[in-house]
Amino acid sequence: MSTIKPASLKHHFLIAMPDMADPNFAHSITYICEHNDEGAMGIVVNRPMELTVADILKHLQIREFDERLQEQQVLYGGPVQTERGFVLHRTQPHKWDTTLCVDDDICLTTSRDILLAIANNEGPPESLVALGYAGWSAGQLDNEMAQNAWLSVKADSDILFATPFEQRWQAAAALLGVDMNLMSGQVGHA
Repeated sequence: MSTIKPASLKHHFLIAMPDMADPNFAHSITYICEHNDEGAMGIVVNRPMELTVADILKHLQIREFDERLQEQQVLYGGPVQTERGFVLHRTQPHKWDTTLCVDDDICLTTSRDILLAIANNEGPPESLVALGYAGWSAGQLDNEMAQNAWLSVKADSDILFATPFEQRWQAAAALLGVDMNLMSGQVGHA
């Protein structure tokens, strides 16, 4: 008996179905940074917090930074390790201490050096700062996909970096030709 290995969802958006009951993910869009036999990890990219990047920098005792960072909201990246920071950004030649290149265009960095660079206007020109991440154990995300909890589509950088937070869920679904306002809360199997 052979088993079919599910395709990796790395560099995809997970779009929560309208009836998602988990408050951590209701109406969310999650960018998947890693998905393999050991599990999956992603960052929710449409849940702004009351914090700004300037607040994070002050907490890290970085006192000098561009005033625009007082406007840039920090995202709730997911329910796991909510005190830990993650920076999603476009790829650029600079190498940060702890960076995972998810795709040719997008990287995830978790080291303090990128925040120092952002504070000094030397960081990536397009970035999102999040606290926490979404994580799934081995096979868990595959099971949720089989249960129709999520839609998935290859990620789009413009949605990540140029689309307002409140429009990202609909914009990601639109990549599939889906209008989430017309989706039923009931899902069936053919």
